[in-house]
Amino acid sequence: MIKAVLIDDELHCIETLTMLLTDYCPEVNIIATFQSPALALTELPHIVPDVIFLDVEMPVLNGFELLQQLMTIPFAVIFTTSYDQYAIKAIRFSALDYLLKPIDSHELIAAVHKLNTQKKSPSAEQLNMLMDRIQNKPVMTKIAIPAIDGFELIAADQVIYCEASDNYTHFYLKNKTKVTSRRTLKEVEEQLKDFNFFLRVHHSFLINLNEVIKYVRGEGGYLIMSNTSMVNVSRTRKDSLLKYFA
Repeated sequence: MIKAVLIDDELHCIETLTMLLTDYCPEVNIIATFQSPALALTELPHIVPDVIFLDVEMPVLNGFELLQQLMTIPFAVIFTTSYDQYAIKAIRFSALDYLLKPIDSHELIAAVHKLNTQKKSPSAEQLNMLMDRIQNKPVMTKIAIPAIDGFELIAADQVIYCEASDNYTHFYLKNKTKVTSRRTLKEVEEQLKDFNFFLRVHHSFLINLNEVIKYVRGEGGYLIMSNTSMVNVSRTRKDSLLKYFA
């Protein structure tokens, strides 16, 4: 069983998530719920759950501030949030997980399945990246990539291109290694938006424009990248690509 704690200042959100977990995720045992983040802060060290479902937008102490004040975080964290593009971008950038309110049962099942296979608490580096983003500190040059066995911090300019593979994404790096991420290419594209040298050129490819060696014309054509790989360009994205080299 997965021991879970729900933290949300709105009672109806706690009740809804409780119902969804009961109906769709019977392997989750809710051991405590808190409407007060301050009370949760004092009680969490004594409860020691496997995961907390943590609301982002709360009065007095929001979800990010609660994490910041904990001495240790020996449990996984899944944020729950209404659509807040800035908060979501920060969470994605740090390779942390979230559920968008109103919570979809399929997304909840997927999040719990991920917990069953990993049950990893966030690292200090991930939390530092998250807090830096939230506090408007200068953008880091590294990104956190949620890999199969944890996550990796990689300098964004070391990525040559990314390739979709079902619900995973392969990152091809300048050091001739490949990192596989537990994220779709669409999610990776969102994560890399702040770096203006990445461009989606195909439903399967996202490229670093600085690593393009040659464009070969065709209906969509293809690119030769700095590692000699050939990357297809879709007909519908061809014009967007060529604007960068006009």
